[in-house]
This record gives sequence, structure tokens and C-alpha cells, in this order.
Amino acid sequence: MPQVTWKGVITFGLVSVPVQLYAATEEHSGPALHQVHAKDGSRIRLKRFCEAEEKEVPYSEIAKGYESPDGRQVVLDDEDLAELPLPSKKVVDVLAFVPAESIDPLMFSKAYYVATADKAPAKPYVLLRDALRESGQIAVTKVTMRTRESLAVLRVHEDTLVLQTCLWPDEVRSAQGMAPDEKVTVRPQELKMARSLMDTLSEDFDLSALHDEYQLALQEVIEAKLAGVEAPHLEEQAEGGEAEVIDLMAVLRSSVKAAKGEHGRGAKGGRAAAGSEADAEAAEAGASTSDGAAKRTRKTAAGRSGAAAKKTAKSPTPAKKAAAKKSAARKAS
Repeated sequence: MPQVTWKGVITFGLVSVPVQLYAATEEHSGPALHQVHAKDGSRIRLKRFCEAEEKEVPYSEIAKGYESPDGRQVVLDDEDLAELPLPSKKVVDVLAFVPAESIDPLMFSKAYYVATADKAPAKPYVLLRDALRESGQIAVTKVTMRTRESLAVLRVHEDTLVLQTCLWPDEVRSAQGMAPDEKVTVRPQELKMARSLMDTLSEDFDLSALHDEYQLALQEVIEAKLAGVEAPHLEEQAEGGEAEVIDLMAVLRSSVKAAKGEHGRGAKGGRAAAGSEADAEAAEAGASTSDGAAKRTRKTAAGRSGAAAKKTAKSPTPAKKAAAKKSAARKAS
């Protein structure tokens, strides 16, 4: 069981839910590296050094300071910070309930599992959880973690409430100017081939099987160094050069074939992807030859019409045949 990160109360209306938070995620940083002197390998230590007195100072004498743009500086001690208003201290204050898609994932930060506090009744917790699940909404809240007030949302993960801290709206930078400026027309067959590639890459995908290859390689290098043997050398990937004009359909088709090669052709999904690829190739071929086919069709139709006209001109009609027979009979009599 992880360590309790925070204890407090969730409040919405007159309902209170005593809870405690546990970190829902952890980052694996791999082997812990520290700074050393490259010459002899001795550790490099960071010390709290006072510039005015030119000596190291203990942590107990450390305070927070702020320097204004004009160079003036103020010192803030614990008493100054303790007097700041924090209405959300020890309280997860629910402000509103909104659709889950109304919060941009860019705003999400750290996640915490929400558990009921010791000896607290479970019914208010279950009530809030089931109400959120049934409505498909999330709760927008404010909470103070340590000394910083944060925006947060309450949502349901499996059978557990999750508190996810968020950035404030003004902390998310604008994306204006990031998308390409030039107007680009994407052909339907290109979209179809891209979807085929997406289907192929998604075949038998298992997110839980992914791992940090860099950290594994770093561990191998460290173990080789400890054993006094040569560290393994990995093939370097070629760096991308300058942007160049490419045949997008050719690249997409090659990507689909490469992805199919990795996933194999035996699976049902592989057959579906192959069908999608064939459809996309047929779409491309149809689009590229449609003009020529139309011209050939018109030419063929014209040829048939001409041939029919010539045939009609050369072959006598039934009426003409009958008149010819009567004329021949009169001459014979």
C-alpha cells in the first residue's frame, strides 16, 4: 500500500466525504545517476552557500525570496506564507459537474487514487462515484496540495474515484500558428490508405507490453562497466535530413506492407488489413485512371455509333427489300 499523500474532505453541497489520497502513478527513472568529477570519479555535492558571508548555511536558515524587475528583493518566511488565504486547504471543494470531454487533456497533471478515510462511512463515497458514472460527468474542484492551490477534477476509474490535478486555464499555451499555414488537399484514396495503415498498426496492440528501452539499454551499459567488459553498441538511427517532396501514397503503401510484415499475415486482422490495403490501392488506381477510362469509354461509344451508322447505310431496310421484289416481279411478267 503506498503512503498517504493527503487527508481531507470532499464537499459537494451539504454532502461531505472524508477521504485520503494515494499517488496513482509512479515514474521509473531507471538507474539513479549522480554527478561525479570525470577525472577521478569523486562525488560532486551541491551546497547551500551564502554569497554575502561566503560560507555554507544550514537548511533551517533558508527562506524564500523574490526579486522585483527593478532589482529590489523581499524575504518571505514561514509566517508570511502561513497567513495567506487557502480556502481549499484540507478540502476538495466541488465547484461544478461538467461533461468529461469539456476538459482538454492538455490540462491534466498528476493523478491520485481517492480512498475513504479511516472509519469513515462508505455510502457518501459510493453515492458520489455512482452519480458521476451514471451521468458521464466529472467534478471540477479546487484543492491545496502542500502550499499550492490547484485546479482538479474528480472522475471514476474502475470502481475508484480519482483526483486529477490540472493546470489552470491560463497555464496552457495557445496553439495558434502551430498548424501548417498552406492549404493542403488530401485525396480520398490517401485517407483510405492512411486508415489502412492505422488498422494494421493497431492489430494485436498491447499497451501493457510497452517499456522504456532507453532505461534497459542504460542498465546494460552499467552492468557491462561493472563487469569490466565492453559496453554493447546499438545501431544508431539515421537522423532526418531536410524536408523533401515525397510521394505520400507510395510511403503509405510501404508503411502498410512493413506493418503487415511485423504483425504477420495469418491473423484475421491481418486479412482485414490486407483487404483495406487492396481497397485503398484500387481506389488510388481508380482515381488515377478515371480520366483515361472516361476518354476510352467515350471513344468506344463513338466508334460503335459510327460502325452502326455505316452498317445501316450499307444494309437495305425491309421496306426497300419488299419494293425491290415487287419491281422484279413486274419486270418478269
